[in-house]
Formats: sequence, structure tokens, C-alpha cells
Amino acid sequence: MAPIIDSIEINRKPEDVFGYYEDLAKHGEWQQQIVSVHVETDGPTQVGSRATDKRRLPGGTRDISYEITEHDAPHKSSFRGVNGPIRPLGTITVEPLDGGKRSKLTLEFELKGHGVGVLFAPLARANARKEIPMSHQRLKELLERER
Repeated sequence: MAPIIDSIEINRKPEDVFGYYEDLAKHGEWQQQIVSVHVETDGPTQVGSRATDKRRLPGGTRDISYEITEHDAPHKSSFRGVNGPIRPLGTITVEPLDGGKRSKLTLEFELKGHGVGVLFAPLARANARKEIPMSHQRLKELLERER
């Protein structure tokens, strides 16, 4: 399946956007499906950092654990799910706009089914396709309000 790609322009510097995004504990502030976040590693976000999100998903609440697989602040970060029958895989990039006064955040996102998850992955993708733009809009509103 083709990945979900969603972009949004934010009236904040790339360093601000990336800095907020890379704070894994804050993901619940802008992703409505997240009930709680447990960051499992100490220190700043880097390759190997891990977190578990408790998410409200169709079919119930689930723990989704993931790790950072690439981290190039303030430009790019990638992650991959490490548990469950449907695992996320994604990359965010933050590009400067208007000489660095604004930013464009782009998420390329996939959900990979494992075992029985192969059957449910299309439903999960449809849900993600609706949720991602809404989450990005909340992220934009939050960051622009903080100015």
C-alpha cells in the first residue's frame, strides 16, 4: 500500500516545530487518540529513544510502543512500531519557509500488519488517514497560539 503523506504549514521557525515534535511526552497534547505517553528512555530524543502511547483505537485502547530510528534535528526524524499486530512506520520532515520564519511539516506514514494484523491493517490505515490531518491541525493551532 502507498504511504499516507500529509503536510501542514506552521507559522513558527523549524527549530520550534521540530523541538516540540521531538518531545515525545507532548504527543498527547496534539494527538487526540493518545490517552497517555510513557517515555521509556532518558535524555533527549535520539536514535534508540523509545516510548509507549496508550491510544484509543477502533476496537479498544491499545499500547503502541515505538522507537526512533533516525534523528537529524531540526530536519528529520523516523520511527517504527515494535509491538502489536499493526505497527506504525513513519518519517517527519520539517522544512523552512520564508527564510526560516515559517515551517512545513510533512509526515510520511505507514501501518504494517503482522500476523492477524494483516487483516485489520486496511481499517487502521483508513482511520489514520482521517486522524493525521486533524492531529496536524491541532499541532499547528497549539504552536501558533504559543507565539
